[in-house]
Amino acid sequence: MKKKVKAVVSIDYSARIARAQALIAEKGYAALVASPGREFRFFTGLGFDTHERLTALVIPAHGEPVVVIPEVDAHEAPASVTVRGWRDGQDPYGMVRAVFDDAASDAPLALSEQMPLAHAAHFMDRPIRGVDSAFPELSVVKEDIEIEWLAEAAAAIDAVHAQVPALLQEGVSERAIAEQLHTLILRAGHSTVDFVIVGSGPNGANPHHSFSDRRLQAGDIVVVDIGGTMPSGYHSDCTRTYAVGEIDADVAEMYSVLDRAQRTAIAAIAPGVRAADIDAAARDIIEAAGYGEAFFHRTGHGIGLEVHEQPFIIAGNDLVLQPGMCFSVEPGIYLRGRFGARIEDIVAVDDDGVRVLNTRPRNLYPDSSGAHPEDH
Repeated sequence: MKKKVKAVVSIDYSARIARAQALIAEKGYAALVASPGREFRFFTGLGFDTHERLTALVIPAHGEPVVVIPEVDAHEAPASVTVRGWRDGQDPYGMVRAVFDDAASDAPLALSEQMPLAHAAHFMDRPIRGVDSAFPELSVVKEDIEIEWLAEAAAAIDAVHAQVPALLQEGVSERAIAEQLHTLILRAGHSTVDFVIVGSGPNGANPHHSFSDRRLQAGDIVVVDIGGTMPSGYHSDCTRTYAVGEIDADVAEMYSVLDRAQRTAIAAIAPGVRAADIDAAARDIIEAAGYGEAFFHRTGHGIGLEVHEQPFIIAGNDLVLQPGMCFSVEPGIYLRGRFGARIEDIVAVDDDGVRVLNTRPRNLYPDSSGAHPEDH
C-alpha cells in the first residue's frame, strides 16, 4: 500500500526541476532519477511510503521530465510533470531508460540514495552517483519558506523540551521517559517521531544510545535528543542535557566548557565562513580544556527534508557558508563509563550572520520561560 502526503505549497517545483536539468546538462549526466523520498519530494512536493513497484521522477539532461509510476497509483502523481503509468507485466525500467536513451552511453546517472538496490541494479550499466554528491548545490541553500518550516519544526520540538524537566525524576527509567516523549512529540504537531534518545549517567557517553531500563539517579546528567517530521516534510532535531539533583563539580566544569564551545561556534557563523571553521571554533575550546579525545564526532549536519543532509560541519569541509544554509551545531563531550553531554540547536545562515531556530535554555537546570538565558 502506498501512502500519499499532500503536496506543500509556496514552492515553484517547475523552477526546481528546470534548475536541476540545467545542472544535469552542464555536468554531463544522462539524467537524475529520483525514487520516493527526499529528492522526489524536493522536486514535486509529494511524499510517498512506497512499495516494491517502481515509481521514479526522471529528469533528463535534455527533453521532458517524466514520472514513471504504477498505473494503480497514477492519480497520485504530480500534475506539473508528464506521467507514464505502467501495469504489472510491463517493463518500468525500460520506460525510465527511454527518457534519456539519447544520452551518451558513458554519461552517468544520478540516483536517489534512498532508491532500493532492487531498482538501482537495473541501471548499473552506467556510472552511478548519488544525487547529493552529484548535485550538492540543489538543496543546500534553503528557500525562505523552507526556513520558516524548519522554524516551525524547531518551535514544536522546543515545546517538548519545555516539558522534559518535569519528567526527569529520580527512580524513573529512561524507557518510561522515552515513551512519554514519543507521545509529546506527536502532540506538539509532528506527523511522525524520528528518534528519541534518553541517555542518563554513563549511557549519556554513547552519542547513539536510544534508551534503556536504567533508572535515573541523583547526580546524573541526562542527554535528551529528540526529533520528528512535521506535516511539511521538514524535520526537527534538538538536544539538551539536564541534571537530576546536585551534580559533582567536575561534571559542572565539563558542561561549562561544552556550553562555551557551542556558543562560540554559533557566534562564528556568517556568510563567507567555511564549514570547517565552525567545527574548529567548537573543537578548539574543547581541546584546550583537555577534552579533545572526548569529542569524536562532527559539530553539525544539514537538515531539511532529511534529518541529516548537507552541509556537514566537519573538519576539512571547505564549503563556504551562504545565506539560507541550515544546519545543527551540536558539540558533545563523552567520558566513557561516566557521563556525557551534548547541546544542539538548528541554525539558519542569514545576511547578518545567523538565526538560531531553537530557543530553549541550554543550562542544566532550565527555567520555564522558554527563552534562551542569553541572546545569540
